[in-house]
Amino acid sequence: MFLLLFLAACGTTGGDGISRSSARTGVTFAPDASGLAVAGRSQRIDFGRSPRGVVQVMDREKGDHRDLGLAGCPTGVVQQLAWDDLVLTFGRERFVGWKTAGARAGQTCA
Repeated sequence: MFLLLFLAACGTTGGDGISRSSARTGVTFAPDASGLAVAGRSQRIDFGRSPRGVVQVMDREKGDHRDLGLAGCPTGVVQQLAWDDLVLTFGRERFVGWKTAGARAGQTCA
């Protein structure tokens, strides 16, 4: 019984070796002109942050991302990932933009 509980708590590991469990609920990200605010908290994910850290947090809180490819992206954007209707864009070393169906900020793809 203990082993089953331990394994359930461990979650799964994605192909990139990062340990993942089911997406949490209760955390809401509020996109704004500087990046993403965490609703109801003083924490933020601002433009300029490392893609690795941003993706890890988003996958943990929102579930695994979808890679949208680079069609329609401006020079400098090397990755475009989606969590439901929130799409984040990244340069080689920085989080550079976000878009939703009705708004966008920073560098985003068409």
